[in-house]
Amino acid sequence: MSTAELHTLTGAYALHALAPDERAEFERHLEVCPACAQEVRELAATTTRLGLAAAVTPPPELKALVMRRIATERQEPPKVTRESRGTGGGGAKGRALSRFALAACLAAAAGFGGIAVWQQQEAQDARAQAQTSQRQSEALAAVLAAPDAKIRTGGLTDGATGTVVVSRDRDKAAFIASGMPKPPSGKVYQLWFNDDGTMRDAGLMDPSATSDSVLMAGSVGAASGMGITVEPAGGSAQPTSDPLALMNFPT
Repeated sequence: MSTAELHTLTGAYALHALAPDERAEFERHLEVCPACAQEVRELAATTTRLGLAAAVTPPPELKALVMRRIATERQEPPKVTRESRGTGGGGAKGRALSRFALAACLAAAAGFGGIAVWQQQEAQDARAQAQTSQRQSEALAAVLAAPDAKIRTGGLTDGATGTVVVSRDRDKAAFIASGMPKPPSGKVYQLWFNDDGTMRDAGLMDPSATSDSVLMAGSVGAASGMGITVEPAGGSAQPTSDPLALMNFPT
């Protein structure tokens, strides 16, 4: 490999991307080329800082941008003067081109690394959601199957029906709705425990489902019944509209 070619390998060496024979030859070159040795130290420090940086989700267009730049930017060997060939030093223009090529590689690595982190986070979030859904389903099933469970069914709105199941032993209640019209845009159905006229938040229903089974949030406590209201997305601390329905708990 010529000296001119060796001058272009600083970036690949810093990224541990050389084949064993190329690495050995380049390391021999480093012993006689202070300019390349300095550049390798700087690039190694940069890659270390990138490795320690906090991972962020890259914008969707980053990969396409990097690939376009790589396709249009050609790395050329540096123009090494006769004097620098004798001393092993690389030309400034060659080092600039090498730095640009490495910057493109680092940008691509950072982008692909961010994508990998994003994919891993997405998978972790999906697993966490699945585990949460499973726990909620198990808790709902436990209430419905509780030996002391008592049931009451009543009419709601626009022909919909609702059934409440209460287990005093478990201190939990479940609500099953059927035929519910979808709430207005930006709104959601919110459930409430009725504590002698004081309404206490009991969770939200799925705004996209016309039929839903919900484990009511919180304990039944001394509640004598429940209510349903239409609230802004995300729910409210207290009801902001008249109840669509009020149901007494079975005794």
